[in-house]
Amino acid sequence: MTQSVDHFALLPLYAAAGTALLILLAEVTAGRRAVVLGAALLGAAATAVCAGVVAGQGERSTFCLGPDCSWVATPLAGLAAVVFAGLTAGVLALSVPTLRLGAAPAGEFCFLLACSMTGGVTVAYAGDLITLIVGLETLTLPLYVLVGLRRFAPRERVTTAGASAAVTFFLISVVSTALALLGAALLYAATGALHLSSLGGDAAARALAELGLSVQDLGGQGVGAPATLATVGAALLVVGFGFKVAAVPLHAWAPATYDGAPVPVAAYLSTASKLGGVVALAAVVPQLDTGWLVAVLAVLTMTVGNLVALRQTRMVRLLAWSSIAQAGYILAPLAAGGAGVQAALAYAVFFVVLEFVAFGALVALRRPAADGGEIADYRGAGRRAPWRGAALVLAFAGLAGLPPGLAGLFAKVTIVDVLIDTGWAWLAGVVALNAVIALAYYVRAAAVLYAPESPAGVRSRVAPSVAAAVALGAAVAVLVGLAPQLIFNALSP
Repeated sequence: MTQSVDHFALLPLYAAAGTALLILLAEVTAGRRAVVLGAALLGAAATAVCAGVVAGQGERSTFCLGPDCSWVATPLAGLAAVVFAGLTAGVLALSVPTLRLGAAPAGEFCFLLACSMTGGVTVAYAGDLITLIVGLETLTLPLYVLVGLRRFAPRERVTTAGASAAVTFFLISVVSTALALLGAALLYAATGALHLSSLGGDAAARALAELGLSVQDLGGQGVGAPATLATVGAALLVVGFGFKVAAVPLHAWAPATYDGAPVPVAAYLSTASKLGGVVALAAVVPQLDTGWLVAVLAVLTMTVGNLVALRQTRMVRLLAWSSIAQAGYILAPLAAGGAGVQAALAYAVFFVVLEFVAFGALVALRRPAADGGEIADYRGAGRRAPWRGAALVLAFAGLAGLPPGLAGLFAKVTIVDVLIDTGWAWLAGVVALNAVIALAYYVRAAAVLYAPESPAGVRSRVAPSVAAAVALGAAVAVLVGLAPQLIFNALSP
């Protein structure tokens, strides 16, 4: 059987990989930081344009054998590729002040970021498990180096933390990759399928039929043995991919890694890397019978993330635990299978945009090459820098679902609506409860920005009673807004 190749569908990949090569050439020939950064930004823009052009042509596929294809160019994949390219360009822009200080070599930094973008594009268009896993690893591997890539740091603690964060990230990632590969191997052994379109349904039965076996050949036990093997493989694959979104139990790396990495790199980890994991999970979960496993992971992830975030005193760690909780919200609709994929992806795009705005505000409020600092360090920052403080508050409000960031509330209501419509009402209740818990730390962090500045040498905090009262009032408002929708959906036939 002849394999077809559509080079037009591969344009986004060519542009992303070409960006990495262009950066290498710019570094070797010019050796100037401005030229290297310009090449990286030009390549990211070209990747976004190519993804948009391909998406405008509808669905296209390549590397096909029969009906199954390893590269599937859909409009949704094009949107994901555009987001990856946009996040890459944004992180490059945030990194300019740090690179000017020489805190990291510009050539290596931009090259690694472009390689990671190439992995993200590959994940977006992947049509089989091999391409998907290779794309995820290409997205993640450069980040191990970026986390600890510094020539010097303002404080010795940051240098030590960066090295420790990189090692922690690497070790847990190796474990998760091993789980994902083992899961993929078991799925292949049970079903004989690697393409995502062939994983679901009666894949085990089809695999037996292709081998000329029948129910009687298995001693009257039907396809029980292959089905059990496929179930175990699916579970391992989901848990392995869960690492990319920092889902429990492979979540502990995120706070330490985010806090030890340069803030722009932490922004990329919290957005692009997480988006890659969401796209991978959205590609495999609807094809596999893992609804209850995903539901349990979602409950644990959002609950652990929110409860631990309540006790954080460092700003980046607060955002890290918050992003873990947000990953739980994203996982929740995936428990409903294909019916929840659109809601999960929409929420994921919404989340990465607001998360990036939050990290961008942190970079703007801190000195170049400084770490995220303590939450108390931002006391009065909104008064000193009104626009930057307002951007951070807007990001917090959007993530919490409070005015003026009502898009966050609508996104959570959409998830709740999908869960109720598909028979997961109890999971919808858990999502609503966790959304209320999260209000406490978002309100506390936002209140610090506009609290009166303390006298020199005195560090004070926003009164817990004030933060709790504001959070309680906001929670009541959210519940009042959600109650009619929840009651209506629960009583609807």
